[in-house]
Amino acid sequence: MENFQSLQQLEALCERLYNAQTAVERSQAEGALRVFGASTEYIPQCKAILDSSASPYAQLMASSSLLKLVTEHTVGVTLRLEMRNYFLSYLDSKGPQLEPYVVTSMVQLLCRTTKLGWFDDDQHRNIVEDSKRFLERGMGPHYLLGLKILNMLVTECNQPTPGRTLTQHRKIAVSFRDLALFKIFQMSLIALRQLYSDPASDDKLREQGLSLALQCLSFDFVGTCLDESAEDLGTIQVPSAWRSVIEDPATLKVFLDFYAATKPPLSNLSLECLVRLASVRRSLFTNETERSKFLNALVNGTRDILRTQMGLDSHANYHEYCRLLGRLKTNYQLAELVSVENYIEWIELVAQFTINSLKSWQWASASVYYLLGLWSRLVSSTPYLKGDSPSLLETYVPRIIEAYVMSRLESVTTVLQNGSTEDPLDNEEQLQDQLDSLPYLCRFQYDKMSKYICSLMDPIIAMYTQWRDMPPDRDPAPLAVIEGQLTWLVYIVGAVIRGRLSSSSAESQETIDGDLAARVFGVLSLVDNGYHVRRYGEHTRQRLDIALLAFFQNFRKVYVGEQAMHSSKVYTRLNERLGLSDHLMVLNVVLGKIATNLKVYGAAEEIIHLTLNLFQDLASGYMSGKLLLKLEATSFILTHHTRDHFAFLDDPANARNRTTFYYTLARLLFMEDTPSKFKAFMDPLNQVLTAMAAHAGSAQQLRMSVPKQSVVGLLRDLRGVTMATNSRRTYGMLFDMLYPAHFPVLLRCLEAWADDPEVTTPLLKFVAEFVMNKMQRLTFDSSSPNGILLFREVSKILVIYGAHALKLGAVSDVYGMKCKGIWICLTILMHALAGNYVNFGVFELYGDRALADALEVALKMALSIPQTDIMAYRKVGKAYFELLEVLCHNHPAVIAQCDTATFSTIVSSLEQGLKSLDVAISSKCAAAVDNLAAFYFKSVTQAEGGTPSVAAQNMAEHIRLKPNQFPDILRCLFEIVLFEECSNQWSLSRPMLSLILINEPLYNDIKNQIIASQPADKQAHLDGCMQKLMTDVQCTLEPKNRDKFTQNLTMVRHDFRAKT
Repeated sequence: MENFQSLQQLEALCERLYNAQTAVERSQAEGALRVFGASTEYIPQCKAILDSSASPYAQLMASSSLLKLVTEHTVGVTLRLEMRNYFLSYLDSKGPQLEPYVVTSMVQLLCRTTKLGWFDDDQHRNIVEDSKRFLERGMGPHYLLGLKILNMLVTECNQPTPGRTLTQHRKIAVSFRDLALFKIFQMSLIALRQLYSDPASDDKLREQGLSLALQCLSFDFVGTCLDESAEDLGTIQVPSAWRSVIEDPATLKVFLDFYAATKPPLSNLSLECLVRLASVRRSLFTNETERSKFLNALVNGTRDILRTQMGLDSHANYHEYCRLLGRLKTNYQLAELVSVENYIEWIELVAQFTINSLKSWQWASASVYYLLGLWSRLVSSTPYLKGDSPSLLETYVPRIIEAYVMSRLESVTTVLQNGSTEDPLDNEEQLQDQLDSLPYLCRFQYDKMSKYICSLMDPIIAMYTQWRDMPPDRDPAPLAVIEGQLTWLVYIVGAVIRGRLSSSSAESQETIDGDLAARVFGVLSLVDNGYHVRRYGEHTRQRLDIALLAFFQNFRKVYVGEQAMHSSKVYTRLNERLGLSDHLMVLNVVLGKIATNLKVYGAAEEIIHLTLNLFQDLASGYMSGKLLLKLEATSFILTHHTRDHFAFLDDPANARNRTTFYYTLARLLFMEDTPSKFKAFMDPLNQVLTAMAAHAGSAQQLRMSVPKQSVVGLLRDLRGVTMATNSRRTYGMLFDMLYPAHFPVLLRCLEAWADDPEVTTPLLKFVAEFVMNKMQRLTFDSSSPNGILLFREVSKILVIYGAHALKLGAVSDVYGMKCKGIWICLTILMHALAGNYVNFGVFELYGDRALADALEVALKMALSIPQTDIMAYRKVGKAYFELLEVLCHNHPAVIAQCDTATFSTIVSSLEQGLKSLDVAISSKCAAAVDNLAAFYFKSVTQAEGGTPSVAAQNMAEHIRLKPNQFPDILRCLFEIVLFEECSNQWSLSRPMLSLILINEPLYNDIKNQIIASQPADKQAHLDGCMQKLMTDVQCTLEPKNRDKFTQNLTMVRHDFRAKT
């Protein structure tokens, strides 16, 4: 604190930090106080502040700084133990007087220190006994403190600590689970019983007690990163040692009692604990009798709640109760539920509760998912139900479906009358969750339920038909209700038909599918006729079209193209009612709707996006694509694809959709070998390029004369066409059209709009696609210079964009204005370098600067992005490391000839990439490091006589000036492979031999450092394992030798981890 004149001055600064009125004021305070978290030298000063200051702001600053120091810096074993004891003592003596937020910070500091020192000393592992002493001092402030410490301890040990590997975290978590967690859970149950028996106990104590039990039951017992919101996880892997406590009826009873006696948040915490208990693994129980007792207690507890409706008027309780019901079928078989003593009463109450919930859709919309999931799992289990006990599902499931359908239809009127009510159709996630459960329920008694749905659809369709012939001045309000109700019914029918994919039902159900589908196709014949064409701008009408698109997707997956069953009875019924005798006729109808949507919905981006997705999915299937080509509508679209016919092409909001549109069209076009059709198809784009060329005398003239949106649209169209070229033939046709005639225009566009990402992004993405040699499409004749000429254009593009990007100063949107363009440029160069269609030696041989300029500007752009941003933005990191891998493999001399600072930065970034959790990035970095080390080994270490190349000499100089970089990478790789879980072990092992061979004098030191980093009781074992690493490994990088090293490393890793 020597920089502060007095404690009062520091306290004032801390208060300003947390209560600053402006960002500038807060920033100044942060700058002055940052020093306390910068070095472990400031630990005594932070303790002094805690001891001396009564200001809660100063206390919070000191505890926060200590937390940062403990987490991010290396603290000695002795010092960490002293700190742990100090924090415990501080909470004991001053805790009751501290502000709650200071208590929370201090408790977290104590628990973080304890976790990080878990294996240092027994005292750290005595934290549970220390907390117990707090609890033994009566129901006062210390009791609350004890519960808070235990709560935070379980939380800390259940989540990874920043800066520590997942392996380090799991070692501590497993030890904590085995040594302490069960004791803590038992203490939480004792505390809850004491608090329940004392009506005067504080709600804060009760909340901490329930929260502690919940934290224990939510622990990640087996390292699966448990996500409690994911309903399909099924079971919680409670250790066998917990068996007696879980089987004890008093355990369930305490949470049921707490639920009955409290209000939220205590009551819903009790329900959350019951949800966890309902999910414990089947094998935990001693036998089926004990498991049956447990299930009986759960069912009776949930039944009692339904009998009295106790607490279900609270939304928090209601939601958790629905989750509890859902978990019962997730973890128990239908046969077990049916055998429960009070099953008949329970299933009746649950059915009525579900029906009431469906009717109360405004209140229970988020909870319905769990109830529908329960019923769908129940009916899915009926084929496996044996015995005479009735399930009663055939009685209740139809009522539930009727309640669901009617409540959705009634919601339409309610929403339209009350504009402030949230429309369930607008919540796409909830809607999809509900529709996922419907097929199982509807197909349970399909004949009966289909008749019910048809009985609802027919009168609504009849009214919709009448509206087709209404005069233009008719009030459309009643039609909005009809459209909304049709939307729900179309969604429901689509979901039910999709259920055929997972149904093993008889063919008779296909006839029912045909009945339902015929009604939807009947609606389709009405929506774009008469009065209805006036409705395209209305929200209710647009949602009806979205529902129709969803129906087409579902129908396509089951009954069109590769999935089509030609003998399917669906088409028999469709033929009877509508004359649609096979899937070709259905495709014609669907394609007609696709074309209509693209014509009339220019401004409705969502509909255009979904329509084009459907079109693309149909064109992507081999059989459905061939069928599309037989249709006249397809021929019309292929020859009339301009904005004159499709209004959506004029709307800037649809710029991304243009790429999908042209990709789909070109894909269909390329299914036939017809160059003349391709020329006609590309003619409109050719005309636009030619018109732009007339104004391309200068960049300024082009920018002033040509609308920006025309350029953006053209580039997105060209990218779509390029994406569809998957063969040498199709790519050759496109290449001949664009090069050399139109590339000067593209270069001029880049010059004109270099500062505008709206133009540069689609332009660069087009080029990245155009130069990518996927499926060997870029294969030119042996006498053709096209590969070299194409790379020269790439070089010009990179130089033009790089000149702008490197001049950029500080920008508000770093990613959008700078990083995005750079990563696409890096991708362009990577695609060109790795495409194997250019002989790069030609450039140096003939003194052509194209390659040198491209590499130079790309490296400058890459290194202009801070390493933190490279790692933070996934796409930037992917492009950066992919380029480095290609450079190190094909052009290591380019890296070697950089100056030492640049070389060092590149190597450091590769080390960072190796530590990435993204397996693709770490594997790319490993390959890059391997190639660099191998280049040095072959060029310098293994060079026999003669003078090393300039690149080799440069690299030797870099390593002389930065001798620790490669050894540090080798050490890092050893730590990852030996001590962490890594799915790409083979990839990471490849550079290790290269690094060992170029660091032979240092290898033993590195090995000894790695051994010394382990606990003393494991060092001898690791040393013995490491002795086998180089057995039969020669001093070469031949493939056979590399494989031998990798085998040895795998054995070392296995032997070491087997005993630890």
